[in-house]
Amino acid sequence: MTGGIHLDVVIGAAAAAGVYFAAWRAAGERIRPARAGAFVGALAALLVALNGPVHDLAERALFSAHMVQHLLLTLVVPPLLLAGIPAFMADALLAPLLARSASRAALRTLTRPVPALGIYAVVLFVWHLPGPYDAALRSHAIHIAEHACLVGAALVAWWPVASPSRGLPSLPYAARILYLFVFGIPMTIVAALITGAEQSLYTFYTTAPRVSALTPLADQRLGGVLMWVPAGLVPLLAFTAVFFRWAASEAEDESRMPKVGGGIPTPGR
Repeated sequence: MTGGIHLDVVIGAAAAAGVYFAAWRAAGERIRPARAGAFVGALAALLVALNGPVHDLAERALFSAHMVQHLLLTLVVPPLLLAGIPAFMADALLAPLLARSASRAALRTLTRPVPALGIYAVVLFVWHLPGPYDAALRSHAIHIAEHACLVGAALVAWWPVASPSRGLPSLPYAARILYLFVFGIPMTIVAALITGAEQSLYTFYTTAPRVSALTPLADQRLGGVLMWVPAGLVPLLAFTAVFFRWAASEAEDESRMPKVGGGIPTPGR
């Protein structure tokens, strides 16, 4: 199965890239390669998730392929997207919402650690229940809603760690590290429930054409393991990045501090 190309996704990604680089130029800012690379990486991961063999296998045959798709949409696209958006762009996008007291209060509440992680956990759990999951596979509109919910909830969950906005900033470094310790727990719990199930949970895949030697239950368990491992590894990578950025920030702050005193004075002769 080679997989088809979905022009709406490709055109949307190309348009997003065009607007992104045009915004850099309009602001008169020098494009930072690291940020631009992260943004392009997010779009590339989105294209892989929603096109080609990953997308087609996920929609037609394999639960494990669908979990790869969900991992890209929750653990790869959102953090890269946030890392790729510069502060001036994020603040311009959020300005209308932050200008109003009600929406500003709502955004600040939603992006606090407990609500952010709670929203992410609920969305993950609900969309992996057999009913909503099978409904998404049988209806294209519901499937789009599922993916939109997953990406949106993941953006909220990653915000305390990787916020690009000065008006809605991320947590202090120490708090980010503590937050990342628990970030992977919701997906780990969902993965454990799926992996440990004694029967196939999703009727769609029990009747789907077999494109591999995997039985529906073996495919389901493989998908659970695929969720389980990245749920721990990706937050660990983010933890490492935050730690080294914190260390670099501390070193930079120390280098800016004025040096006090000139040592022990030598007695005059």
